[in-house]
Amino acid sequence: MAIFSNQATLTYNGSSTNSNIAYGEILDVLVATKTAVEGSYLPGQLVTYVVTLRNTGNAALTGLVVTDDLGGYVFNGTTVYPLTYEAGSAALFTNGVPQAAPTVTAGPPLVISDIIVPAGGDVVIVYQAMANAFADPAVGGSIDNTVTVTGDGLSAPITATETVTAETRPALTISKSITPAQVVDNDRVTYTFVIQNTGNQAVVATDNAAITDTFDPILTALTVTFNGVTWTQGLQYNYDEATGLFTTVPGQILVPAATYVQDPVTGAYTATPGIATLVVTGTI
Repeated sequence: MAIFSNQATLTYNGSSTNSNIAYGEILDVLVATKTAVEGSYLPGQLVTYVVTLRNTGNAALTGLVVTDDLGGYVFNGTTVYPLTYEAGSAALFTNGVPQAAPTVTAGPPLVISDIIVPAGGDVVIVYQAMANAFADPAVGGSIDNTVTVTGDGLSAPITATETVTAETRPALTISKSITPAQVVDNDRVTYTFVIQNTGNQAVVATDNAAITDTFDPILTALTVTFNGVTWTQGLQYNYDEATGLFTTVPGQILVPAATYVQDPVTGAYTATPGIATLVVTGTI
């Protein structure tokens, strides 16, 4: 929608007078909306976007170009893009009917061209983009993403914006090692479990995280530490020497959130995982 105004001037006998100002309104023939299916993102994961173009006029709109800024923002004097278009993901529907894949230039920015929106009809464009190293992974991080539609028949560019936020959650991995790697009967061996959290939320007691393992061969005379603190059987863990089944009590495994640093030159984020270490030693 655009507002325009106009004022006339009347001159006579060397004098002049102005008319009132008349105002008019140019209604947008095209309406654009943009929606993210997921609503949130994790680094390295895809976000699905749906762009809808609705033509309220009585003539088709042809040769339209949809430009997606892929969330670009200025950092250290240059523009970085937190989204990367997923090649081959774009799909086009006209009045709900699937069409041939649209013409796409991956960018950034992403450009989808040669769009035709029929009179009184709509076009839906669906595509995916990956949250990359320039997407803020911390709690409160977000990506503001705008599409701009240009082309013949439009009095001015049409825009639509969608915001997705960084998903708040832990993201855990676990690794296990044994020392020494070669043992004989009645030797002491140590299992070390390293839990890493690359998510932006710590694992707390109410998450009820727990580790289960069955030691084979069965261990005896266990000693257990978590982050260097000695644990007590029956309080923080349980162990059955008849079966070798070892379990931690739910809620005893606590892991801090990752920390994130944005490179002051490139703008890329790097994560330092939060780490917790469980050490179990016993006799074979």
